Amino acid sequence: MSETNQLRDVYDAIADPTRRRLIRLLAEAEEIPLHELTAQFQMGRTAVSKHLTILKEAGLVHDRKVGRETRFRLNATPLKEIQDWVAFYSKFWGVNLLRLNQLLEEEEE
Repeated sequence: MSETNQLRDVYDAIADPTRRRLIRLLAEAEEIPLHELTAQFQMGRTAVSKHLTILKEAGLVHDRKVGRETRFRLNATPLKEIQDWVAFYSKFWGVNLLRLNQLLEEEEE
């Protein structure tokens, strides 16, 4: 878990395809009202709100009230934890695939 005291694990939050789609929609816009997000899914407002709550608990989404409307925006900072984790294994596989390639070239000779 990152240094912020998050209520929910970032990996858990992005595990669901609906939440990943919400993240993508929020990444493509500066801020989106709940009704516009809901229109992108074949589920009700309550279901979309539950997914947004999970993303909020992981620190991935911020919201603010504008009159009677709630607007959401992405906070991508917690995704850095995932990027760092994937980068470690990317280096691991890069090195090991290079070794495998060298071994295969030596066997051909």
